[in-house]
Amino acid sequence: MNAQKLNNLRRRRRKTGIRKGVFGSAEKPRLSVYRSSKHIYAQLINDFEGKTVASASTVQAKAEKGGNIDAAKQVGSAIAEKAKAAGIETVAFDRNGFKYHGRVKALAAAAREGGLKF
Repeated sequence: MNAQKLNNLRRRRRKTGIRKGVFGSAEKPRLSVYRSSKHIYAQLINDFEGKTVASASTVQAKAEKGGNIDAAKQVGSAIAEKAKAAGIETVAFDRNGFKYHGRVKALAAAAREGGLKF
């Protein structure tokens, strides 16, 4: 098994463990973060209805370089603004199996600075 497949398998196992305890509702949606090599995406999800309340990404922000910490901070600020516009203050953070480090941590910190509580 090559390294990439092994890393994906480990991430999916971590994701399963995380998702057992994280569930989004209308009052407290799930802030789901996905990180690719070039971009980072964040969604506020209401799991009862299965609908996305708000989303932000480096693709939408048209960041010059989407795969760095500065771009992740922009996405965190953008998702916090959209959450406030939707009347949401608290969220359940779902790091989607990614380690809480680097871009994921920067996005979370920027969202907290923007007024989200989790």
